[in-house]
Amino acid sequence: MQKKRLSWVDVTKGFLMILVVMGHYPGELDFPLATYIYWFHMPAFFILSGMFFKPILEKGATKKVIHKRFMQLIVPYLFFLVMITVVRYGIEIGSGNLDISWYLSDLWTLVIGGRFVRGAYGVFWFVTTLFFAYLVFLWMTKYFNRTKQIAILVAFYLIAHIESLIAMRLIGGGPAEASQTIPMLWNMDVAMMAVVYFALGYYMKNIWMDITKPWLIVGVIGSVAAISLDWFNIIDYHLSMKFLRYDHLVFDLFIPLSFTLVFVGVFQFLSSYLSMNWLRRIEKHSLSIMYLHIFTYIVLKDFFEYGFIEFTIFGIIVPIIASIIIQKLVPHGKLFLGGFSPKKRKTPSTQ
Repeated sequence: MQKKRLSWVDVTKGFLMILVVMGHYPGELDFPLATYIYWFHMPAFFILSGMFFKPILEKGATKKVIHKRFMQLIVPYLFFLVMITVVRYGIEIGSGNLDISWYLSDLWTLVIGGRFVRGAYGVFWFVTTLFFAYLVFLWMTKYFNRTKQIAILVAFYLIAHIESLIAMRLIGGGPAEASQTIPMLWNMDVAMMAVVYFALGYYMKNIWMDITKPWLIVGVIGSVAAISLDWFNIIDYHLSMKFLRYDHLVFDLFIPLSFTLVFVGVFQFLSSYLSMNWLRRIEKHSLSIMYLHIFTYIVLKDFFEYGFIEFTIFGIIVPIIASIIIQKLVPHGKLFLGGFSPKKRKTPSTQ
C-alpha cells in the first residue's frame, strides 16, 4: 500500500511540475492553456501537501517539527535565492551596471519576496506560503477541535476574498500591480487561502488516497463544465494565488477540487498498470525545476530560438542537470535540495 501510494503521488507531482513550467511560458498560445493550468495546479500542490500532514500528539515535539519543515523548505529557498542572485548580479556587473542604488533596491525587493519578486524569482512565493500555511494548520490542529478549525478556515477564506476584492476592484489595474499595493512579507497573507486547500487535503485524505469511480465522475463533470462555461464566454474565471486574485467564492473551491480529483484519479489508475518512472524522476528533482526553470529561460533565450516546446524541455532538463550537480559537487547539496532528515537518537542497548 505504501509503495503504491508513493508511486502515484510522485507521478502526480511530477506531472504538476511540468504544468508549472508550461504555465510560465512567456509567449502567446492559441489555446488558453495557462489560464486552465492556473485554475488548479497550485491548489493541487497544497492539497497533496495537506494529505501527509500529521498533527502533533507528543509533548515537546512542536519545535522539532517546525525545525524540520524550515530545513526542508526555507533552507533550499535561501540557497536558490542566493545562487540565482549571485549569477544575476555577475551578469549585471559584466554588462556595466554599477549603480549601487539599483542593487540596494533589488535586494530590498528580494527580502520582501512573495508577489514583489518577479522574473527569475517568479515561483519563490509558493515555498514561503506553504511554510506559513503549514504553521497555521499546525497551530489550528494543536489547539482547536474540528468544528473550531473549520470555523477558522471559513474566516480565513472570507478574509482572503475580501482582500482580493480590495486589490482587484477598489485598487484596480492588473493583478500583479494591484496586489503589490498591499505590502506583505513573503506572501504570508496568501497562506489564508493556501491553508484552506491544505486542510482539504488533510480532511479528505481517505478520498484522495483512493479516488473511486463516482468521485472521478464528479471531477470530470465539474472540470468539463468549467471549461465549457469559459469556452462559451459564460464565465470569465481566473485564479492567481500569488497575486491575490480569487474570482469566485464557490468556483475557487469547486474548480480546483474538480481538476485535482481528475488528475489524482487518473494517475492512481495509470500507476497501477504503468511504472511512469520518467514522471517520478521529474518529481525527484522538482525543487530544482521549480526554482530554476524561469532562470534557465532568462539565461538561454539569447542563445536559442525559444518556442513553447523548447521552453518546456529546457525548463525541465537543465534544472535536473543542475540538481544532479548540486547533489554531487556542492557540500551538503542534498540539504539545499530539501533532503533534510533529522537524526534519530540511538537508544542505548540493554544487556
